[in-house]
Amino acid sequence: MAANAVLRPRAPTGWARAQALVWRRPWLRASLLLTPPLAWFLVVYLASLALLLVTAFWRINSFTTAIERVWNLDNFQTLATDATYRTIIARTVGMAALVTITDALLAFPFAYYMARLASRRAQTLLFAAVLLPLWASYIARVYSWILILAHNGVLNWSLLAVHLPAANIGYTNVAMWLVFSYVWLPFMIIPTYAALERIPESLLEAAADLGARRLRSVSDVVVPLALPGLVAGSIFTFSLTLGDYITPILVGGAGSSFIGNVAYSNVGIANNVPFAAALATVPVAIMAVYLLGAKRLGAFEAL
Repeated sequence: MAANAVLRPRAPTGWARAQALVWRRPWLRASLLLTPPLAWFLVVYLASLALLLVTAFWRINSFTTAIERVWNLDNFQTLATDATYRTIIARTVGMAALVTITDALLAFPFAYYMARLASRRAQTLLFAAVLLPLWASYIARVYSWILILAHNGVLNWSLLAVHLPAANIGYTNVAMWLVFSYVWLPFMIIPTYAALERIPESLLEAAADLGARRLRSVSDVVVPLALPGLVAGSIFTFSLTLGDYITPILVGGAGSSFIGNVAYSNVGIANNVPFAAALATVPVAIMAVYLLGAKRLGAFEAL
């Protein structure tokens, strides 16, 4: 009897039953794993966007500057009718588009060399070169460009040293274009590289067998297949430029007016939170349209 009692298997505990249940149902494991971050996303991100949209329909008291929860369209009417804000929105969208095009033109040959021509060792070194700036602080990278582009900076000093006229592009839109293009370039290179690496070598061999030269193969085969990766990278460069307010303040100077820093000034200086919320909905609406177009081009598959 004692031996039988020792050899008799123990009944599974409640914890063991729960582990077995989760193990037999993969969907349950995925649900338990994804529920906390998704709940955090819904509460923090989507709730904040909803509150932003609601606040945009309020107004402030012109005398006390207190927020009045009175539903109206005055903020959006100001954005639609005031030429100053239309110019600010057009300037911001134009800068975002210019930065995106610039980064695409710079990223494609770099990513093509990494994916199709470079050796494994060279790929590792190039990846480190692309990712290394991201390890530094964003503010530090912007300030380094200020030291380069300022009127008494490295660029003007170098040009004067070789008896050339000074560029004097510090605190201008050109300076912001250069800084934006540099800061967001890695976000364009990585998706483009991923798209190029997935292109089968057999397609290029087939194009060569049909008589296409290397340049023709790149333009007719590689570029269309890499387009989703470029569009995926453009989501980052376009959206990050559209909402940035640090670079316009630091690099563009006091006279620069972009959506980000104008919204920031309305929150901190003018204390007009409802109007800042209305202005902040503009890049959200623009990116919603942009993402729909990117989805049609297959950009989400390249992320």
